[in-house]
Amino acid sequence: MNWFKRREVQLALILVVLVAVIGARAPLFLSAKSIDSLLTDSSILVMMVLAQMLVIVTRGIDLSVAANLALSGMAVALLGQKFPGLPVAVLIPVAMACGLLLGSINGALIGLLNLPPIVVTLGSMSVFRGTIFVLSGGAWVSSHQMTPAFINFPLERLFGLTNLVWFALAAALLAWYVTRYTRFGRELYAIGNHPGSARYVGVPMARRLFSVYAISGMVAGLCGYLWVARYAVAFTEIASGFELNVIAACVIGGISIAGGVGSVMGGVLGAMFLGVINNALPIVQISPFWQSAITGAVIVVAVVLNAREGKRAGKPILSMHEPGVSDARPVASTRGAKT
Repeated sequence: MNWFKRREVQLALILVVLVAVIGARAPLFLSAKSIDSLLTDSSILVMMVLAQMLVIVTRGIDLSVAANLALSGMAVALLGQKFPGLPVAVLIPVAMACGLLLGSINGALIGLLNLPPIVVTLGSMSVFRGTIFVLSGGAWVSSHQMTPAFINFPLERLFGLTNLVWFALAAALLAWYVTRYTRFGRELYAIGNHPGSARYVGVPMARRLFSVYAISGMVAGLCGYLWVARYAVAFTEIASGFELNVIAACVIGGISIAGGVGSVMGGVLGAMFLGVINNALPIVQISPFWQSAITGAVIVVAVVLNAREGKRAGKPILSMHEPGVSDARPVASTRGAKT
């Protein structure tokens, strides 16, 4: 059956088996409280993965997302500390605007100046991290310096689910609609599949690349507030290394680093896979120091599978074409745009 060959179906089955095996060893993992905790803890990763997916399908990458999250979170935490009367309805847009500004810097350098994404975002990651220290003076913003409304919002419940989960569901629904039914989404896949042909048929390359990095930044800004409020602390090294988890979840979910291939369902399943591993380790009494090793092994396996699928489809593992380089092939494909 063709549907069984789909990466998303295979990953979903693996995820079900993994949950069943962990549940057999530790039945507590299958409790309603544990599942609720899993969904809540994975929500920020899901949102970040979906934003990163839009970047990766254009043959790009955003290594600055965790630093953006940290800087936006610190900025909104300091603002809430200085003006405790500000409602969450104001602080969330401020965090998103901060992230949008930072992401737009990446977008301008990559989309308008045609600079390599990995170089630009690696540099901006360091700049953002340094700015956190300058902004905060190296000091922490702790729970006693935050208002109860600021801290409680992410874990408040609506119809039994936390606000964090609702944000993740809304992000997944919006990403699904954009990638499946909008011209914007189709053009992102066209750029990733063949940038030269995409330019030839009139895709506005610079604007699309600018937009995806701006969106990535805006989502990181939103997650900055949610992270700081969820854990009730803001400091210079917040979410350090989290960008690796985001990229790992994308790769595990079948989103090709070569560009042009990936789905919302795959991204969500990749994030949930890492969420299950991270939440299961303490329950099955495995040292958290194994987390990096397990995650790394999973990434290697996922890359091998992606490479095999790429060879069968005639697509290279890593593309040598930059988004601004023209090519002689006539038509830009939108393969992988369906979710």
